[in-house]
Amino acid sequence: MRVLGIETTCDETAVAVVGSRLGGDGGEILSNEVLSQIAQHAAYGGVVPEIAARAHIDALDRLIKRALDSAGVELSEIDAIAAAAGPGLIGGILVGLTAGKALALALGKPFVAVNHLEAHALTARLTDNLEFPFIALLISGGHTQLVAVHGIGDYRRLGSTVDDAAGEAFDKVAKMLGLAYPGGPEIERLALRGDPARFEFPRPMLGRPNADFSLSGLKTAVRQELLKMESVSERDTADIAASFQAAIVDVMVDRVRAAIRMFDETTGMRPNGVVIGGGVAANDAIRRALARLCSESGLRFVSPPQGLCSDNGAMIAWAGLERLQAGLAEGMETPARPRWPLDAKPSETHHGKA
Repeated sequence: MRVLGIETTCDETAVAVVGSRLGGDGGEILSNEVLSQIAQHAAYGGVVPEIAARAHIDALDRLIKRALDSAGVELSEIDAIAAAAGPGLIGGILVGLTAGKALALALGKPFVAVNHLEAHALTARLTDNLEFPFIALLISGGHTQLVAVHGIGDYRRLGSTVDDAAGEAFDKVAKMLGLAYPGGPEIERLALRGDPARFEFPRPMLGRPNADFSLSGLKTAVRQELLKMESVSERDTADIAASFQAAIVDVMVDRVRAAIRMFDETTGMRPNGVVIGGGVAANDAIRRALARLCSESGLRFVSPPQGLCSDNGAMIAWAGLERLQAGLAEGMETPARPRWPLDAKPSETHHGKA
């Protein structure tokens, strides 16, 4: 089976073709085309929804053709179409969702509406054939949450941020430091030259029994430290970046540890592993720290290649394939959803209230 996946929930236009492997041993990425809009949004220091939607419209047709050409298949050879239906920016979602439905209708093929968060959570099954159940840490510019993944469509949120998402915190601190957009990679690069012990930034929620996050206070602490300085040198900037990143890493490790404990206590069993997804999951410091935690806990740690952590079409195609095979595909009637919790109740999902 070959599925074409379309992702347009934020500022990447992405299309991919993914096939199932014989014997069900994960999937095979036949093509994965991603067009970033960083240049269009850089001047504004963040994603502008209208600009993003227009860029998706301009790029999507040719990206679909490029993905098919790269995969070496004709559109008629595609078995199903999958598109992200949310959560994200409503204008962008509508572009990809409408295109996906139109293609499926014209071809007479099944259409699968995919939850963007579910696609991130299931990427570990595409790349590493990870068996259920497992814990997923989803960290991006718009989302920071820990989810128990028991099966296709069977999710329980263990914790989420009560204020800022991790990627938002990275971008806002980067802006305070005068770094380029997007801020996450810039802070990670600068932190390599800084002293992570110079500034004692807070670790919000550390030691709490639940698995929730809070990152607003950490961001405010950085601002207060900058306000104390008459001038900020290159050394100061590097040390703040390193100290901020160290605090984020400590928070992520502590919150994942809490999620593992919650999973054990509520299910009476061990998860088969911990996986990460979302743009912030590309951060090497976070990946290394979580790998150590899982090694100490006797758990498998799955961190997909960096290109599959950020938004991409392959994860949408794979989630669509998994849903089709499980008989859980939501089809043409699915609306675009700017908000769509991964653990939404069926009544909320079908009526678009989530």
